[in-house]
Amino acid sequence: MSVDLLSARWDLLIAWTSRTIRARYQQTVLGVLWAIIQPLATVAIFNLVFTRFVHVNTDGVPYILFSFVAVVPWTFFASSLTDGLNSITDNMNLVAKVYFPRELLAVAVILARLVDFAIAAGALAVLMVYHRIPLFGKTWLYFPLIVMVQFVLSLGLGLIGSALNVFYRDIKHMAALGLQILIYASPVIYPASAVPQQLRQVYFLNPMAGVLESYRAVLLHGGAPDPHLLWSGLSAFAVLLFGYFFFKRLEPEFADVG
Repeated sequence: MSVDLLSARWDLLIAWTSRTIRARYQQTVLGVLWAIIQPLATVAIFNLVFTRFVHVNTDGVPYILFSFVAVVPWTFFASSLTDGLNSITDNMNLVAKVYFPRELLAVAVILARLVDFAIAAGALAVLMVYHRIPLFGKTWLYFPLIVMVQFVLSLGLGLIGSALNVFYRDIKHMAALGLQILIYASPVIYPASAVPQQLRQVYFLNPMAGVLESYRAVLLHGGAPDPHLLWSGLSAFAVLLFGYFFFKRLEPEFADVG
């Protein structure tokens, strides 16, 4: 692949990512603050329920911080998958008329959600300072690795889902239902230690379990990532590899359907 072609794709990716971000907050009063408001609202509800009515063992970490450190990446994952699924169908007019690498649409919407994630992570840092959790310890070097694993997983699933969604519009509804179920099968509102020992091997087959536990281990406890992050990473790259070839296999048919 020539340097000029790579440069053109990179320029297109940056332009489409910027367009996606601008379109999301165009004509909104609060703008990018919605990237913080959404996870905060979710955490506020969880905090009310799991501090007043149901006790959750958080190893001494205030529940609002315990849940927020998982809700922020979970919101990134769920919104990335949702946007990725719709990345082709929302742009069928363009797909049908102009040739370009269609996978860039999925990459762009997930990169746009990564910007939201960064903004919400800033709010998380403020909350950590308030609760006197040290920032930027040595284990923070693991943070980009965890984000990369999550990004790769989201992109792989987004490529698979976006290709299928062109032919079967039920996919986006199935994904929405699946995310509603998966949040309770992931350590978002509770720690993985609450899962019975005999079920943990099955539980950690969910790659997001290792990812979320790793965020908590690194950011809240100053330790190394959860050992299951290795499985999460291997799964994520396998999903991305399969997703890319699956997407490219179906890509020639997108314009015909549109």
